[in-house]
Amino acid sequence: MSIPKIKTLGELKKSGYQPKSVKDEIRKNLIGKLQKQESTFNGIVGYEETVIPDVERALLSRHNILFLGLRGQAKTRMARQMIELLDEYIPVIEGSEINDDPLNPISRHAKDLIAEHGDATPVQWIHRTERYGEKLATPDVSVADLIGDIDPIKAANLRLNFADERVIHYGIIPRSNRGIFVINEIPDLQARIQVALFNILEEGDVQIRGFKLRMPLDILFVFTANPEDYTNRGSIVTPLKDRIESQILTHYPKTIETALTITEQEADILKEQDAKVQMSDLIKRLIEQISFEARASELVDKKSGVSARLSISAFENAVSSAERRALINKENNTQVWISDMIGLIPSITGKIELVYEGEQEGPYQVAMNLLDKAIRSQFIQYFPNPETLKKKRNQQQAEENPYRSISSWFDKGNSLNLLFHTKDEEKIQQLYKVDGLHALVKKYFKQANEKEAALLMEFVLHGLAAFSMISKKILESRIEFKDLMGSMLGNATSSYGEEEFDNDDFN
Repeated sequence: MSIPKIKTLGELKKSGYQPKSVKDEIRKNLIGKLQKQESTFNGIVGYEETVIPDVERALLSRHNILFLGLRGQAKTRMARQMIELLDEYIPVIEGSEINDDPLNPISRHAKDLIAEHGDATPVQWIHRTERYGEKLATPDVSVADLIGDIDPIKAANLRLNFADERVIHYGIIPRSNRGIFVINEIPDLQARIQVALFNILEEGDVQIRGFKLRMPLDILFVFTANPEDYTNRGSIVTPLKDRIESQILTHYPKTIETALTITEQEADILKEQDAKVQMSDLIKRLIEQISFEARASELVDKKSGVSARLSISAFENAVSSAERRALINKENNTQVWISDMIGLIPSITGKIELVYEGEQEGPYQVAMNLLDKAIRSQFIQYFPNPETLKKKRNQQQAEENPYRSISSWFDKGNSLNLLFHTKDEEKIQQLYKVDGLHALVKKYFKQANEKEAALLMEFVLHGLAAFSMISKKILESRIEFKDLMGSMLGNATSSYGEEEFDNDDFN
């Protein structure tokens, strides 16, 4: 839609334009979307039956909103998308710092301009994207930043005394008049600054250094807060909290399927990477499971939360790990193997806050632990649960163990070393050396092609190690699988002198 051609106040009056408050404007446009059954918040996944209905109810009620939730729960993103519920263009007095409504001006500048020019007062149109203000609350935020201050230079240039409204330099909130203003992490805002906000919300006053100015700003306020900050680092002053009519709780994805959709939507994968690297559904689920395991882990601080950014970063790193290996081996294409997931560790360690016990373990060990638990949790979705097989005592049940031939191969003293930079063909050949491994995969996944079957074969080895049926050591350049007893006897040092991590250390 093009900018309306109306250029003066007189033309605007003749057009029959009727101004609306920003909350009425949003309400009207939201009603239109709901009646047409259009999506109100595009790209927000997992909130369809929880958060989004709450937000819609709040906007229909013309409420200011507080989003309360842990980090990475799309709080700010939802606030930013509310811009789409504004009218595409609205008229303002030309040159107004605070988007004065031509039919209902509130600033001295606008009133003086209309008094001088009348219906010839120039009008301009601003797009909805210009009607959004946002500020991260930090302890150093001042009243001047948010509301404004007296500008001595302006006073000198215009030869005005400090009692004149025209000497005020407006802050970001007045400049967001007739729009949406978002304050992130509101508890971090000093109490005296919050009181100043309350005056705007409740009284319509702007108070600057004792200069009290009646200015009924028209703003939809959206605040965000982390529950940890809300209770520990700061709080919302009672008068302000009372004025925020709707408090909406956000949450992390409740299912792996929802998390998968979010990650694939948000991960920034280049076309050249997508053409070169294939990622199976198994790998994608393992990546998401890491986040679920982290949120449940006793070593990770639950109050801090585990952002969806962990899965997104891990997804991107998984692709890059496989891409790097393919570039080194001069392969045109490859797939993400389980062994490539060692490259996800930096994505995990930087996204979790550890409690004291976790700090004692160390971030690397905790990340390895989470990866091992993710493999363990997903393994039983694909293959029989080894735990139930361990409990079977009689001979017939033992013979029915589908992993028997695999563990027996390792019990005979055999071992398997999978180098991190092995070519795909060589890795597949190595996996076929393990007795019963290919037969097991084909028994449960008859339709799998060669690469899919090979990935599942590798997954079986990692899964059996996670359930302590065989041993797994992660060395600097390879992963070594061998029998559990032999590993325990030779666990003191590595024959290659490399740093090693036994999977038993993380169970």
